[in-house]
Amino acid sequence: MTPAEQRVRDVPWEALEGIRELLGAPIDEMLAGSAAERVLDRFLRAHREFSEEQRRVCAEAIFGVGLWRRRLQLFPSPRPSPHGGGEGARLLDALVAFGGPPSTDWRDRFSVPDWLAKDLVRAVGDEAPALAAALNLPGPVCFRVNRRQTSRHELAAALLAHGVDTTPGHHAADCLVLTTPRPNVYALSAALPGHFEVQDEGSQLLAHALGLSEGAHVLDLCAGAGGKSLHLAALVGPSGKVHAADADLARLERLRHRASKAGVTVTIHGATPPDELRVPFVLVDAPCSELGALRRGPDSRWRLDPHDFERLPALQRELLERGLHHLAPGGRLVYATCTLRPEENEEVIDAVLSTRKDVSLAPPVLDAELLDARGFLRLFPHRHGTDGFFAALLAKR
Repeated sequence: MTPAEQRVRDVPWEALEGIRELLGAPIDEMLAGSAAERVLDRFLRAHREFSEEQRRVCAEAIFGVGLWRRRLQLFPSPRPSPHGGGEGARLLDALVAFGGPPSTDWRDRFSVPDWLAKDLVRAVGDEAPALAAALNLPGPVCFRVNRRQTSRHELAAALLAHGVDTTPGHHAADCLVLTTPRPNVYALSAALPGHFEVQDEGSQLLAHALGLSEGAHVLDLCAGAGGKSLHLAALVGPSGKVHAADADLARLERLRHRASKAGVTVTIHGATPPDELRVPFVLVDAPCSELGALRRGPDSRWRLDPHDFERLPALQRELLERGLHHLAPGGRLVYATCTLRPEENEEVIDAVLSTRKDVSLAPPVLDAELLDARGFLRLFPHRHGTDGFFAALLAKR
C-alpha cells in the first residue's frame, strides 16, 4: 500500500458518527463540478458547532471523495447507501471502507483521468504509476527563509519554540520543510513577521537558477502575488533592484503589501514593464496547466478540461519573447512552468530558439544532478519531493 492509500486508511473515520448524513449533499455538489475547497469552506461555516476532529474528518471526506472518485466508483456497491442520500453518500461509504486496489490498472488504483495518465506516461514513462501515487499525497508545507531578516538555523529554532518541527530542504538553501502536522501558518506569520514565506521547495529553485549576485537588477515578468519576486529581492539585496509585472493587477497589490511586510523593495510596473527597460536577468514563470501542482488541489484533476491547454503554448511563447525583449545583451533568462507537458516546456523553448539566433541554451545555476541531458531542470514529486517544475536558462549573446 502506498503512503497515499495508507493515509486514507488512517483517517479517524469514527469521528463521522452523528454527522455522516450531513455530508452527502456537499459531496454531491463537489461531484457536480464545484471546487472541493469552496464546498468545504461553505459547509464548515454552516456548522461552526463541529469539533476540531469533526472538521478534520469532514475535510478528509470531501477531499477524499474528490480525489479518489474513479477508484471509489468501481467498488461493488450499486445499492443505495445505508446512511441515506445519493451518489455522494455512496462514495463516502466506499471511501470509509477503502479496501485493496479495485483492479490492476494503475489509472483506476490511483484515480487518474485517462487524459492525465497519458501526460504522466509522456513525462516519466514507466514511472507514471509512482508519479500518480505521489500526486495523491498532500504536498508538505515549505517555508522560504527571508535571509534579509534571519537565517535558516535561527528560523528553525524560532519555529521550534512555537512547537513546530522542521527539517532543511534537500535542494534549496533557504528551504525549511515543516514536519509538524497541520501547523497554524497564519499564527506563525504573525509571531514571526517577515521571517518567511510559504513556498514549495521546487519553486524556490527557480530564482536560484538565474545565478543572481548582490546588487543585480532583475525582472519578474509574470510576478502574480509575488512569491518569487520577494525571493529575487532577498537574493539581490538592497543594492539590487527587482522589477515586477503581471496582467492581474489585484495580485500585484498583494505583492506590494507582502514586500512591505518582508522589508524589501520591489518596483511594480503593472501589466507590462516600460518598453525601454533592459535588465541583465529576467524570470518568466509562465501561466500553465499546473499539472505539477496537482497534489495541492486533490479534486482539480476532475475539473480540468485538457482542451483548455491548447491556447497556452502561444501565450507562453509570447511571454518568453517579451522577456527576451527586456533582456540586455549578455543577460540570462529563466523560463519556467509548474507543468509536465512538453508542449508548454521544451517545445516552447525550441520554437523560440528556431527563430532567435541571438539566444542559446545554457545550464541553470543549480546542482547538475537536477538537470537532464539538455540542461533543463525537471522536478517531480516522486523523485524530488517537490511539486513538478520545468525550467530552462537562455543566454542572450
